[in-house]
Amino acid sequence: MLILDVQAPSTGQQFETTQFILPEDPLIVVEPSKAWVAVNLRDLWNYRELLYFLAWRDLKVRYKQTVLGVLWVVMQPALMAIIITVFLGMVAKVPSMGHVPYGLFAYSGLVLWTFFSGAVMAGGQCLLGNAQLITKIYFPRLIIPCAVTAGRLIDLLIAFVVLTMLMAYYRIALSWSILLAPLFVVLLVLLALGLSMLTSALTVKYRDIGIALPVVIQLWMFVSPIVYPLNLVPGQWQRIYALNPLVGIIEGFRSALFNRPLNRWALAASVVVTTVLLVYSAFAFRRVEKCFADLV
Repeated sequence: MLILDVQAPSTGQQFETTQFILPEDPLIVVEPSKAWVAVNLRDLWNYRELLYFLAWRDLKVRYKQTVLGVLWVVMQPALMAIIITVFLGMVAKVPSMGHVPYGLFAYSGLVLWTFFSGAVMAGGQCLLGNAQLITKIYFPRLIIPCAVTAGRLIDLLIAFVVLTMLMAYYRIALSWSILLAPLFVVLLVLLALGLSMLTSALTVKYRDIGIALPVVIQLWMFVSPIVYPLNLVPGQWQRIYALNPLVGIIEGFRSALFNRPLNRWALAASVVVTTVLLVYSAFAFRRVEKCFADLV
C-alpha cells in the first residue's frame, strides 16, 4: 500500500496536507485478450490513421537528405542485376527461364527479393526503433510491423514500373497470365509481414536475433531461385527445396510474367508455409506484446 501526500492551498496562506492511499496493484492492466484470436481487426481499423502516418514517416525518413531520393529504389536491384548478369549470365553461363534474357530474368527476381529482404530487416528492428512510442501511449503494437511492410510497398511499385519498361525493351509479349502476378506479390507481402511480426517480437527479448538476422537474410538469397532457375536444382531435391516459401512465390511470379507453366507443388508449399507462419506469428506477437513496454 502506497500513501501519497498532496499539499493544496486552503483559505489564506495556509496549506492543508491530504493523504491518498494508492493500491499496490494497478487499477487497469492493458494486455492482449486471452481469447484465441490472433488479430483484432477492429482495433487495427480504428487506428488506421496511425498506420498510415507510421508508413509515411518510414518512407520519408529513409529518403530524407538523399541526393538521388527514390532513385535508390531502382538503382539497388538494377545494379545488382547488372553485376549478376555479367558474372553469372555471361561468364558462368547460368541459364534463365526459357528464352527470357538473363538480365530481365535476374531483375524480375531481385525486385521481389529487394522488397522482401528490406521489409524483414526493417521489421525485425521496428519495435526497438519505436520504443519511445510504445512506452508512452497505447495502440495495437501490430500496427508497427504492418506499417514497415506497407512502407516498402511503394519501393516495390516503383521497381515494378521499371520491370515493365524492361519487358517492353526486350519485347516480351504479354498474356493473360500476367494478371496472376499481383497474387504472388500479395503472398510475398504476407510472408514478409509474418516474419516481421515474429522477428520483431523475438528481438525485443533476445537481441541476438537482430544480429543474426542480416546473416540469415543474406544466406536465404542463395538458397532461393533469385539468380538461377528452379530447374537447376536436381529433380529428387526439388520437392524439399520448394519448402522454402520464396521458391513458389518467385517462380510463380516469373511464370505469370513470361507466360510459363506454373509449378503447382512449389506454389502449394509456399501458400501452406506462408499461412502457417503468418498465423503462428500473429498468435506469438499478440501473446507477448504485454511485455514490450517493459523490455524495449
